[in-house]
This record gives sequence, structure tokens and C-alpha cells, in this order.
Amino acid sequence: MTPIESIRQSIAPELDLLNSRIKETLASSNDLMNRVVDGYLTVKGKQIRPILVILTAKLFGTVNERTISAAAAVEMLHNATLIHDDVVDESKIRRSQPTVNSLWDNQIAVLVGDFFVSNALQQAVATGDLRIVDALGHLGKVLSLGEVDQIYNARYHCLDEKAYFNIISYKTASLFVSCIKMGAYSVGADGEKLKEMERFAELLGLCFQIRDDIFDYYSDQNEIGKPTGNDLREGKITLPLLYALNRTELPDHDSMLELSKKEILEEEEIATLIEFAKASGGIDYAYATMERLRDEASAILDRFPASETVDALRSIFTYIITRRH
Repeated sequence: MTPIESIRQSIAPELDLLNSRIKETLASSNDLMNRVVDGYLTVKGKQIRPILVILTAKLFGTVNERTISAAAAVEMLHNATLIHDDVVDESKIRRSQPTVNSLWDNQIAVLVGDFFVSNALQQAVATGDLRIVDALGHLGKVLSLGEVDQIYNARYHCLDEKAYFNIISYKTASLFVSCIKMGAYSVGADGEKLKEMERFAELLGLCFQIRDDIFDYYSDQNEIGKPTGNDLREGKITLPLLYALNRTELPDHDSMLELSKKEILEEEEIATLIEFAKASGGIDYAYATMERLRDEASAILDRFPASETVDALRSIFTYIITRRH
């Protein structure tokens, strides 16, 4: 049993309530919408984000109806962003399954994503806590800004590591931070301890995206659940290649830098850049970065009393770094 499976088992009643809430909320009188939504929900993913909402509520208090509504809101907004991202990226595979846009079309996919957003907001409002509503609204804004920044950097070939971390902080880590905030708010928690956990969530989100970016440098699509090399096809330069391209002392630096700036890369050119990143220590650098971030996150958890919930949060971090898909 993997760490995430063990955690899911420990909070199975809460996850059952969550999934029932999502299914009930997304049910409608529109047959086509129901067909698309039901098909999409057959593969739920790991549900790490609502798990974080639930674990945070347990860390600061007792899971309640507001917690389940907050968790449902986060999960639906997250899935909305995935559906919309697949349209923007023209992706055909997600979680080893055809995407909504590939099964139907872009128009249907955008509308289904919008439907998820509306229902996410409805669940946030159902908590009766304006802080939760505000957190969800702010999250939607930040996620959009992160995606736009990524498109801009890809278009203009930005090779700044700080810019890379700003983007992944917006497009990924912000969602993890919101999970922590909404879970805490659902049980009435606030203050310095929450601020510490927000930093923990940011570190977790950064590592999640770095690990996700590493997958793009390997070729086992069946295991990972999505095609590899996609980032480079879209002009996105992630941490491993970014590190390699900033090593100006390397013999191949100039030619690889020039190649990375091509508007459209051939498959063999993508393979060349991937191999360059690996040979230049880019993958090792990315793993070392995650370990450094995990050390900081672990120190934050050390300041909380020992508990099963703290152990679960620590296990999630380990899982994020070591996961194979």
C-alpha cells in the first residue's frame, strides 16, 4: 500500500462524503452535461487537494460539513482548471484516459469546465464563511495569472529560474495553499500556526510541480498517464533543462540554447534537449531542489505536536517527491 493509499484509507468516511457531495452537486437536468460529467468522474485521480483540506481540518479541529463543502469546492475548481488546460494545451490524454476535449470538442470542454467552476463557487458559499469564498475566488485569479505568465515566458524564451518558481507558485502551489487555508477556516482556525502551514503547502506545491515536470523527460506514457515531451512542444522550459541551459560553461551550451528557442521543435530535437538536460545534471538538480524544500517543510511540521495527522502530512510530502505518476 502506497502512503497516499494508506492516508485515503484512514479518512475513507470523509472521502466518501466528499465524492457523494461532488456527484450530487454536479448532477443536472441536462442529459449531455450529465453524460460528460459522469464520464469524467469515473477516474477521480489521487484527490490530494481535498485530502489536504480534510487533514488540515483534523490538524486544527474536527471535520464538519463546512470542511466537506470546502474540499468539494477545491476539487471541482481543480478539475475545472484541468479541463480548461487540456483545451489550451490541445491535450488528448489525462489520467491515462481521453480528455473531454478529445472525446467531445473544445466548445463542450470549455462549458463543462465553466460548469465545474460555478458548482465550486456554490459549495464555497454553502460553507457560510466568506473567508472560504474569498480564498476560492482569489485562487481562481492566481491560477489564471500563472497560466498566462507561463505562456508569456514560453513565447519569449525566458530562462530565469526565479521566473520559473514564480509561475509554479501561482499555477500549482497556490492551490495547495488554498487547501490549507480553507481546511483551517472550516474549523475556525487562524493565526501564526496557519501561516506556518501555508508555507508548508507552498513548499509541497512547488515540489509537486517540479516532480511533474521531471516526468516530461521520460518516455513511459502508459505509467505516467500523459504524453512526454509535451512541455517542450509547447515551448515551456522547466527546471531540469533550465538548469542545463544556464550552465554557460558547457561545450554544447550555445547550440542547445539556440535549439531551445525554435518556435517548432521536431521530435528528434526534443529528444536532443531532453538528453542534454539529463547529461548536464538537470534531473539531479531538480531532485536536490525538492529535497531542500522538503527539509524546510519537515522543520515546519516538527513544530506541531506529534499526531497521526502530522505523520500523514509528512507522508504526503514524501509521496509527492517519490511518486511514479
